[in-house]
Amino acid sequence: MLFFTIFVAGFAYILGQASGYGLSWVGIALVFSGLMSYTSYYFSDKIILGMSGAREADRKRDFNFYTVAENLAMAAGLPKPKLYVIEDTAPNAFATGRDPQHAVICATSGLLSKLDRTELEGVISHELSHVANYDMRLMSIVTVMVGLVTLLADWFLRSTLWGRGRDNDRDSNQLQLIFFVVGIVLALLSPLIANLIKLAISRRREFLADASAVKITRFPDGLIRALQKISADKEPLEAANKATAHLYISDPLRNRHDSINLFANMFNTHPPMAERIAALKTMS
Repeated sequence: MLFFTIFVAGFAYILGQASGYGLSWVGIALVFSGLMSYTSYYFSDKIILGMSGAREADRKRDFNFYTVAENLAMAAGLPKPKLYVIEDTAPNAFATGRDPQHAVICATSGLLSKLDRTELEGVISHELSHVANYDMRLMSIVTVMVGLVTLLADWFLRSTLWGRGRDNDRDSNQLQLIFFVVGIVLALLSPLIANLIKLAISRRREFLADASAVKITRFPDGLIRALQKISADKEPLEAANKATAHLYISDPLRNRHDSINLFANMFNTHPPMAERIAALKTMS
C-alpha cells in the first residue's frame, strides 16, 4: 500500500509537470475519485448483490449455511453478517460490505449442496476472515487508486492530442521535454502496472484469509477439502463478472479463459489453488 501510494503520487507529479497544468487538475481528479469512492463505499454491497441476483438466506431453507455462519461469527467475536444465496450450481462464495457491522456473506446454492458441514465451515470462516481483516475496505481503497491512475493517464493522453496545457516553448525546454516523454510512457504503462499491484494485493489477502480461517476453526483440513472440491468443479459461475471476480473465494471466471501460461497468470485475481492448499497443509 505504501508503494502504491508513492507510485500514484509520483505518477501525478510527473503528469502535472509534463502537461504544464501543474497539480491543479490532479486535485480535480482526486475530488472526482473521492465522490465515486464514497458512493461505492456505502452502496457497494447492494450493487454487488443486485448484479449477482442473490436472495436473502432463510434459516429453515438454508439451515447449515445460517447456523454455520452464526456459530463461526460468535467464535470470531464478530456480529453475524447478513447472508445471501445465489441460485447457481457452481460452488463459490464471497464477502462484501464496508465493515463487520455491515458485512454480507453470499454463497451459491452449488456450494451449499456440494460441501459437507465441516467444509462449509472452512469456507465461511475464510469469508469471515475477510470481514475481520477489513479486506473489503482495503480493496475499495486500492480500486479507487487504480481508477485514479487510469483517469490521470486518460486525461494526460487526451491533453497531448488536444495540444493544450503545455508551454509553447516546450521543445526548447529540455527538462519539460524529459517530463513529457516520461509522462507519455507512464500514461501508457501505469494503468497496467496499477492493475498488477491491485491483483498482487488481492492475492496476498487470499492467503491471509486462509490462515485467519484456520485460526477460527482450528481445523485446516475442512478448508483444504473445500478448496479441492471447488477447484475440481469446472462449471463457470454465470452471475460473476470481471468487476466482482476478485471477491470470490475462488476465481469464478477461471473456466471461461485459458490461463495456462505465466503471462496469463499475472492477471489472475487469486493465487493458484495448489499454492493455497500447500500453505494450508503446513498448518495441519
